[in-house]
Amino acid sequence: MSATFPMSVAQIAELLGRTAGGGASLLITGVNTIELAGPHEISFVGSDAFARHLPTSQAGCLIVRSQDEPAVRSSAWIVSPAPYQDMVVLMRLVNPEYTLSAGLRHATAVVDPSAVIDETASIGPGCVVSAGCVIGPGTQLLANVVLYPNVTIGSDCVLHAGVTCYQGTVMANRCVVHACSVIGSDGFGYVEHDDKHFEKIPHVGTVSIGSDVEIGSNVSIDRAAMGQTVIGDRVKIDNLVQLAHGVVIGEDTAIAAQVAIAGGTRVGRRNRIAGQAGIVGHVVTADDVVVYAQSGVAQSIERPGAYFGSPAKEHGLALRIDVALRQLPELLRQVRTLTAQVDELKQERGS
Repeated sequence: MSATFPMSVAQIAELLGRTAGGGASLLITGVNTIELAGPHEISFVGSDAFARHLPTSQAGCLIVRSQDEPAVRSSAWIVSPAPYQDMVVLMRLVNPEYTLSAGLRHATAVVDPSAVIDETASIGPGCVVSAGCVIGPGTQLLANVVLYPNVTIGSDCVLHAGVTCYQGTVMANRCVVHACSVIGSDGFGYVEHDDKHFEKIPHVGTVSIGSDVEIGSNVSIDRAAMGQTVIGDRVKIDNLVQLAHGVVIGEDTAIAAQVAIAGGTRVGRRNRIAGQAGIVGHVVTADDVVVYAQSGVAQSIERPGAYFGSPAKEHGLALRIDVALRQLPELLRQVRTLTAQVDELKQERGS
């Protein structure tokens, strides 16, 4: 189902299965943030952080929690138990994803005759589909996607422009890979000889990606030297992430931008790895771990919880250490003062 603006508040409420209040006939022409929305735009209040903008918001309509309804100043409103989720539904309805025509085979695509491609899959301009590839129903390869030999892509996946999958990559169903990401390139693996020169280690493994995974743009996921690099079901990976050879990411884990995870590390299920965090190689994190931004994980994390700092420590301990560090200059001043006083006392007694 899809919808288009302009729509009345009443129509939007009906789409969402909610009840409209105020001027339900008001026409809405678009969505915006609560701070910037104008008199014919709709926004939402999903938490107290957004509710503080209610007195000043110029939005024509707001999707609000029941407790926020008395404070609404807009011309119309829609009461919802889940305003954020309803806003997501509305945005999806009025902004459908860009897609190719089902079954497209663009004239500039290069497809090996041995590739098996479902008739409903779409192959965009400039794509290369190599020997032995399998592409499932409804999958879309947008412009200039390159599949090396023997890549398998399941059903209803979307590979955006410039994505490259190296040989043997396996992707399950309903995955999205954003522009210019590389899946299955060689890992950073070398043997250092006695004379300090490097010899490349062959990487003969593959990458296996589960279902409902979303991978941001310019992400690098290396193939295993042996075996598999594994991305579990429903994992979400932000832009500019590096996952090294043999890494295993557990189901329902989210990894923010500029995270780097070194080879052989196993990340548990439902982990949350914040931006610019780093994890060394060949360690394990438990399920339900949160690693705060810019933290450095230098050893295995065996218990669920939040971790912060470099090296990463339990969050509460890291904060207490940080507070103590900020007190060091004053403590040093006090120590110097006390030392001087002790020296004076020694001199007095010596005289």
